[in-house]
Amino acid sequence: TTSQATSGEDPSVNLFREYLRLRTVHPEPDYDAALRFLDRIAEELGLPMKKIEVCPGRVVSIMTWQGTNPALKSILLNSHTDVVPVYQEHWKYDAFAAVKDAEGNIYARGTQDMKCVTIQYIQAIRRLKAEGKKFMRTIHLMFVPDEEVGGHKGMETFVKLPEFQKLNIGFALDEGLANPGEAFTVFYGERNPWCKYQPCVLENLALRSIINSFLDFREKEKHRSCFTLGDVTTVNMTMVKGGVAYNVIPAEMDVSFDLRIPPTVNLQEFEEQIKKWCKEAGEGITYEFAQKHMNQNVTSTDESDPWWNTFSTTCKAMNMTLEKEIFPAATDSRFIRAVGLPAIGFSPMNRTPILLHDHNEYLNEQVFLKGIQVYENLVAALANVPALPCDA
Repeated sequence: TTSQATSGEDPSVNLFREYLRLRTVHPEPDYDAALRFLDRIAEELGLPMKKIEVCPGRVVSIMTWQGTNPALKSILLNSHTDVVPVYQEHWKYDAFAAVKDAEGNIYARGTQDMKCVTIQYIQAIRRLKAEGKKFMRTIHLMFVPDEEVGGHKGMETFVKLPEFQKLNIGFALDEGLANPGEAFTVFYGERNPWCKYQPCVLENLALRSIINSFLDFREKEKHRSCFTLGDVTTVNMTMVKGGVAYNVIPAEMDVSFDLRIPPTVNLQEFEEQIKKWCKEAGEGITYEFAQKHMNQNVTSTDESDPWWNTFSTTCKAMNMTLEKEIFPAATDSRFIRAVGLPAIGFSPMNRTPILLHDHNEYLNEQVFLKGIQVYENLVAALANVPALPCDA
């Protein structure tokens, strides 16, 4: 609670730590606590809040600050409220206590992914409103559930609903990753997750052939130089199943692979390659997908693009160096891009080790506070982008 905060602490840090203490953690996130928190914030900001139950118990909340020209396409500030589970025994502090150490590092699940960004959006809007600013474009702050379990009962469903269409979005911001150096990373696309399940009629050699094909490919990708993780296809063998006893040869064995494929790869050709590996391994080998995302939309980062130009110019004016990358994992941005909208993944955290989903996830309060200023400038610039052809 607020009373636990250190006296003399910045109110934004205080609010951040309060939000971190809400246990919106899987497998049973306390979404009601998050909704109560957001209701209170909407009231403080004087913004109307809409709630759409996209699936039973899964509510998308949207605060809206109407622009002076509401016919123009709007700006979306998206964040998810859920966080991944913790192994408490590996943490220095209680993962939901939001302890701040002597260096100003705040330890809690969600400090980087992505409760920091939620509060930075909120505080940026609070400051802009307090300064009496007005913008041409409408700004929506959207808070979605279930991103950490694939977004099926959250953003993936919501983008297909008429309520999403009515938001009239022109450009979206969503989560990124920390950068350990001085620069800030921005993400304009994502790799496609394919989870493949491979039943092999046994023959030990067939199983070995399949595993070798995938892992040899993995080794080749591993040795491609001068690439970020988002530029290569990663292959991880995650499950092997089969057999009833050590002295009975099983009739069938299953092997599963988790693949992450960048948007530069031709997906049809890649699947043909998988078919070829199966054929080479011998008779009776089949495969199926537990997950197979095919959308490869990326967002323009060309300086001639008015959205990107506004984003990058605003960052340059703050002496920020941007590093453009493909996101190595998956976020809700992929669903936004899949419906044809531009989305940039960006969490303004430099000089910060990447600790999302890790033990002892933390964020320094000074880095967090600087991010509010960054969003204040970005939102102001994006919400005043003059009318574009897409606004017609």
